[in-house]
Formats: sequence, C-alpha cells, structure tokens
Amino acid sequence: MSKVKHIALIKFKEGTSPEQIDQVFDDLLELSESIPGIEDYVAGDDFTSEGLNHGFTHGFIMTFQDRPARDAYMTHPEQERVKVVVAPFLESVLVFDFEV
Repeated sequence: MSKVKHIALIKFKEGTSPEQIDQVFDDLLELSESIPGIEDYVAGDDFTSEGLNHGFTHGFIMTFQDRPARDAYMTHPEQERVKVVVAPFLESVLVFDFEV
C-alpha cells in the first residue's frame, strides 16, 4: 500500500497571537503522536519571497501509513476535538492529500 501525505496550509485570523499559533501546532503535534497510523508530522511557517503563498502563513504535513489510516484520522474523536479548539483561530485552510 502507498503512504499518504496530508498537507494543510493555514491562514490565521488577524490578531491571532504567536502564542496561540504555537498552541495550535502543539495540539497538532500531540494529535499526531496519539492517533495510530500517523508515521510523521512536520510543521512550519512560510518564508518564501516568491509572493505566491496567497496569504497562507503556516503549514504542516502528516504522513499516514495508508489511506485507511488517513480515513480513520478524519473521523477520530481526538481529531474532532482539536479541530474545535483550533478552528476559532483559522481564517482559511487548504488541504491536499496524495499517495507516494
């Protein structure tokens, strides 16, 4: 089976503090460590000078062992809990999944 890369680009609402942004990524890291099937998680903020980020300032990539693991993550109670906690800070999110 193929691995799945789950990419999310995030645009935070104006006024979201650096501490709140750090907490969002701490919650995502904790999530990645507690749900079976997630093999890797990396996150960071954009530093490109190309001007093509369309306002997205941060992003993360989770690697899942396969599609069923990614599907289980999408409905996992912990993912739902974190989604509710971080949603108030998000202006927009772009998600893209592909197999490798």
